[in-house]
Amino acid sequence: MPAEPDPAALPDLARRLVCTTFGGRATEPQPLAAGAWSQAFELTIDGVEVVLRIGAHGTDFAKDEIAATFVGTNLPVPPVLARGVVDNWHYAISARAHGTGFDDLSAADVALTLPSLLNTLDTIGSIDLASTGYGIWTPDGQAPYDSWVDALLAIGTETARVPGWRAALADSGIGLGPVDAGLAALATLAPYLPNERHMIHGDLLSRNVLAADGTVTAVLDWGNALYGDHLYDAAWLIYWWPWYPQWRTIDIHAELLDHWHATGPIPTHLRERLHAYLIHIGIDAIAYCTYQRRWDEVRHNADTVVALANRAPGEIVLSPPMIGPP
Repeated sequence: MPAEPDPAALPDLARRLVCTTFGGRATEPQPLAAGAWSQAFELTIDGVEVVLRIGAHGTDFAKDEIAATFVGTNLPVPPVLARGVVDNWHYAISARAHGTGFDDLSAADVALTLPSLLNTLDTIGSIDLASTGYGIWTPDGQAPYDSWVDALLAIGTETARVPGWRAALADSGIGLGPVDAGLAALATLAPYLPNERHMIHGDLLSRNVLAADGTVTAVLDWGNALYGDHLYDAAWLIYWWPWYPQWRTIDIHAELLDHWHATGPIPTHLRERLHAYLIHIGIDAIAYCTYQRRWDEVRHNADTVVALANRAPGEIVLSPPMIGPP
């Protein structure tokens, strides 16, 4: 199986798949979007708009199918209509959701949409879990770690999806020092972290949220979804916000505080929890960008992790990178 999607090969595969499976019932698939792990195409089948996604990791599509069953929580997740394998690639066909990727919104539209997005975070965190474990869950609903802290500290190890990053980072001019500093800081914050289990999307932004007229219309791509502290998704927004220069007039941390004050009560040990998750997100970004050999981003995230590790909880030291959005 290929390690990750090859954008040059997937359009032809999509055409063959649609022609063989649906024939004249379907229009020719047109490229819609490409992410880190899959590529999406738009088409109609029997006159109904759908999205075809093709990628190397079928578990991502299986998790999307499960997430679509959360509709009872008023969470807008497009249903998965079919899944399968073709030429060793996995595919999924989902209902088409419409809207603009949150990443592409102007500051004015972000301000309009933020209440809906923050309510969506609350909805995700309130999903009833009937499974076990912490960390990234598999399609059987189980996650591998016995505690939330164990799941967080495991970020320093390699996974099958992102192999070889430790050796590559060690051989670079950056080295493993920032990762070690971040892990040490995470360990000192462990006593403040709750062992509660909530649903976490784990990859908001990256055009995984669609919005229209100030309302979230779809939450996509649940491949990174995990069980743990629901504040992790809030930290995700805080960490990546500076990467979007058009949003600099909006203080996302202040917006979150206002939201928590309004919905109450304020989460306990809020500063320590957010600080820990910012460090974890930074280490995760170091690992992934090293795997991708995106060294400018590795350096920026390494600097961020070191700065966070050297500051007290609540002293958020996030600066805009010299590169574009992730």
